[in-house]
Amino acid sequence: MNESLILGFFDGVHIAHQAVVKTAVEYSPNTALITLKNFNKTCEYIMSRENSYLKLKSYGVKKIIELDFEEFAPMPAEKFIEYLSENFSPVSISTGFNYTFGRNKHGDKKLLAEYAKKYNYKYFCVDPQTYNNKIISSSLVRELLKNGEIEEANKLLASPFILEGKVIHGAELGRKLGFPTANIIYPENIIKIPYGVYKVKIGQRKGMLNWGVKPTVNNTPSPIIEVHILDFNENLYDKNIKIEVLKKIRDEKKFESLEELKLQIQKDTELCSK
Repeated sequence: MNESLILGFFDGVHIAHQAVVKTAVEYSPNTALITLKNFNKTCEYIMSRENSYLKLKSYGVKKIIELDFEEFAPMPAEKFIEYLSENFSPVSISTGFNYTFGRNKHGDKKLLAEYAKKYNYKYFCVDPQTYNNKIISSSLVRELLKNGEIEEANKLLASPFILEGKVIHGAELGRKLGFPTANIIYPENIIKIPYGVYKVKIGQRKGMLNWGVKPTVNNTPSPIIEVHILDFNENLYDKNIKIEVLKKIRDEKKFESLEELKLQIQKDTELCSK
């Protein structure tokens, strides 16, 4: 109760989202994010909801409240504001400039500003944030990631793009070539970056990641993530690892021989060690 509310989905918690959070936290340390669940089960996210929530809390959000989309989406916008007032008695409400809510998305920044006096809350609407003359949005970040522009996407996220999963057994070709890898399945519902080789970090260690179908050996029935952790040779099978993707090194390529592939991996490793 008497909370500073933040409204939105906040996939990835990019720097425009962070600006919205800042208005709430600066007004009151007792902050809560009101977000929706079960509204798009087929969406590819920038970040898992768990990691998004951890990131939000690192910026000062004290509580995450998930409302069911099927219950609240049909609610008239005015009723939704009434619901927030009765259940949370907000001292403030913060949103981005394009936030919509309620039946037929009738609710917007104008309605929230209009009802601020009636329900005794301060309304903060954060103006568009721009980067290279483009409005920063989750859609823009997804576009950058899909194009392999990892460094640009990470600038907007103010943190590295993350891939994580449980280490599984592979064909162990990397080990035979002198570059043992930890293999994971690409996380479900996370935006797909292009096949290729990437500079990464796993904890405090540098690494090289290959994502794709391994065309040189043609032994991968489905695409896989292989990550070679530099100066590391411990058993990670069945353990969960979190990979920070920093930069795309090159596209996936078919080589004429395993020896040619090995020479390229050596070059890739040198780039990733810098």
